[in-house]
Amino acid sequence: MSALVEIAKFFETEHPLNQEGLQELFAAFSIKTYEKGAIILEEQQEENYLRFLNSGILREYYATEAKEININFYTKPQFITDLLAFNNDLPTRKFQECLSNVELLIVDKTTFRAHLEKYSCGKDFVKDAFQKLFRQRELLEYNRITKTPEDLYKELLIYKSSWLEKIPQYHIASYLNITPETLSRIRKRIS
Repeated sequence: MSALVEIAKFFETEHPLNQEGLQELFAAFSIKTYEKGAIILEEQQEENYLRFLNSGILREYYATEAKEININFYTKPQFITDLLAFNNDLPTRKFQECLSNVELLIVDKTTFRAHLEKYSCGKDFVKDAFQKLFRQRELLEYNRITKTPEDLYKELLIYKSSWLEKIPQYHIASYLNITPETLSRIRKRIS
């Protein structure tokens, strides 16, 4: 049960479900560990597992032949599945890489869907997760279009300070869509 502490906290605070359904869902999860540098999701891969970050740090990014652009970092216990690909049985467009050693809790799609059918509260979890995802995407898109990299960095200082402590600066620069040198100049101006 110790490996399930973080996911239990998540459900208690974010998505309270009936206890019987929750215990059954927890029993379906298995633990998987990855070493720093491991790629756990690749473009065009089917998203066949619901994955919960139990511990560690991940980056999520898009890649072209020319470059990689970071779109998110995961530093605290939460679900990290590409929900759009998972729910619609589509291949993902994203990559996910471990920036540290990582421990995940995973459950396969078939088992999870059977759980949703059995417990109606599970459907509310999926609906809430999608609404949160779309709000985050819209905010990210709005911010990237309307704000300067310096403004975005200031927001990271306020809202995502753990990213600045745990994630290499060149990854932060990619997230802000600037060079590491530009990020360095921004940091000097702000401090």
